[in-house]
Amino acid sequence: MENGFDAHVANLHIATRLVHVGQDPLQWTNREVIPPIVCSTTFQQPSPGKPVSHDYSRGGNPTRNCLEKCLASLDNAKFAYCFSSGLAALNTITYLLLSGDHIICGQEVYGGTLRLFTRAASLMGIKTSFVDIRNVKNIKAALKPETKLIWIETPSNPTLQLADIRAIADLIEQEKRDPKIILAVDNTFMTPILQKPLDLGADLVMYSMTKYMNGHSDLLMGAIVANNEEMAQKISFFQMSLGAVPSAFDCFLANRGLKTLHLRMERHQESALKVAQFLEAHPKVVKVHHPGLKSHPQFELGKRQTSGSTGMLSFDLKGSGDQASEFLKSLKIFSLAESLGGVESLAEIPSIMTHASIPLEERLKLGITDTLIRLSIGVEHVDDLIADLEQAFKKVA
Repeated sequence: MENGFDAHVANLHIATRLVHVGQDPLQWTNREVIPPIVCSTTFQQPSPGKPVSHDYSRGGNPTRNCLEKCLASLDNAKFAYCFSSGLAALNTITYLLLSGDHIICGQEVYGGTLRLFTRAASLMGIKTSFVDIRNVKNIKAALKPETKLIWIETPSNPTLQLADIRAIADLIEQEKRDPKIILAVDNTFMTPILQKPLDLGADLVMYSMTKYMNGHSDLLMGAIVANNEEMAQKISFFQMSLGAVPSAFDCFLANRGLKTLHLRMERHQESALKVAQFLEAHPKVVKVHHPGLKSHPQFELGKRQTSGSTGMLSFDLKGSGDQASEFLKSLKIFSLAESLGGVESLAEIPSIMTHASIPLEERLKLGITDTLIRLSIGVEHVDDLIADLEQAFKKVA
């Protein structure tokens, strides 16, 4: 920035970066405090082939540039790129691979990720092995000479299993391959407020900006952040060439949403832990999946790797799938809906909603049964959320 603000970003707390990085009023003619929505798709050039900063909006847009600069700073990254959805971002990462390459992916991931790897990427000649990423030995055993990408979600979706990012990065370094295997982390559940995968050795971090990063359930967007310049240049090329870029209006909304991310995540994680503790003590609950609980088998890894726990949790309800459906239909504050990370609390049954594309046999192996309920805890008062859950429990026979 013209005022030298960016030179001091490394010394600023993330709450300050969220509000100010990329947002400097001096970059605009009228010194707007909030970055304006630049809708123009084309930009006048003072001489042929020599644009001032942009020539066509697919390749770069002033509103998007503000957002990408802010995103990079949050993960201590040099580069950030925004896309029209989280899956568009993930698809762009697959373009870093070639036909015949191999992916190792966590066995429990977002249904869209599974669909892309097993059906779309396979059409490109890219094969994927799905493994239990809770143990690095499983990843090592799955390595092949053609392995080029390791993809992990941590916590996983929907049972919130953790992967040791540092240990996996160390494994890749021990392989001493050239080019090295890419370690990419879907950090959607944690955001850079709670977990910074690049600092732990990851090469790429992907976000579904649709979720916590924006936080208001009113836009569809994805993002990739990176430090490796060569990798970043390829991603930038594919961003422009494939064209899956977000609109200026969506970038404006994301810029707005980010400013309160630290405040929202504080409430999300605080309330989610209280809800998890309530559920863990409830007689109609078999098991609660939340990394902030001491009963979570990877509780110590969570403390070491993150600065807090997510606002996501899931639990196994005692009873049948019909009773789980009745429970959800009885909720009054929680909305029965897919997605997550908004200010409003959501509830769903992954087996018949977000993860329905996973074959039944595989779902059961992962513990994604018809009685597994996933909750996204919003920013409402936690006492009201717990009361809503309690009254729904009472309606389940």
